[in-house]
Amino acid sequence: MIFLAVVAALVFALVAAYNKLVSLRQRSEEAWSDIDVQLKRRTDLVPNLVETVRGYAAHEKTTLEQVIRARGAAVAAQTPEARAQAENALTGALRQLFALAETYPQLRANESFQQLQASLAEIEGTIQDSRRYYNAVVRDFNTTIDSVPTNFIASFFRFARRAYFELDRPEDRQVPRVSFGS
Repeated sequence: MIFLAVVAALVFALVAAYNKLVSLRQRSEEAWSDIDVQLKRRTDLVPNLVETVRGYAAHEKTTLEQVIRARGAAVAAQTPEARAQAENALTGALRQLFALAETYPQLRANESFQQLQASLAEIEGTIQDSRRYYNAVVRDFNTTIDSVPTNFIASFFRFARRAYFELDRPEDRQVPRVSFGS
């Protein structure tokens, strides 16, 4: 009788661990889907932004083409790692585009350009929130996979670690320079 109770408890524990892994995997997929929606919203704004800038700075062909290429790469990327790399390139290209826009006062005053810029800023905030949530879920999933005894179940059922979605922003990593006068 005790043997059956131990076996039943063991089976229950294994099923519970498996279900936890499935639940965390589903949450990570849902969180990735949320990021993907926001990234698509962002890439959908880019053609309108490029056309607006082109109307004022058509001779800035190199920058505009760079933004278009970066957008294409972002749309084509499938995995979180590839998508993060492509989004970093797109962010850099958009920074150049906005820096370029600073030299055109009429463009900066354009209502359509201002609306696109505001929409992009709003989407960037939502992407950041979605990324934080996704990375928290992935951290929980990866920790569960690496922990005993679920690591045995994860290995047996081929649950693989998930990659974090990191948008590399070198300026966020730089220590600000502080001068107290000399």
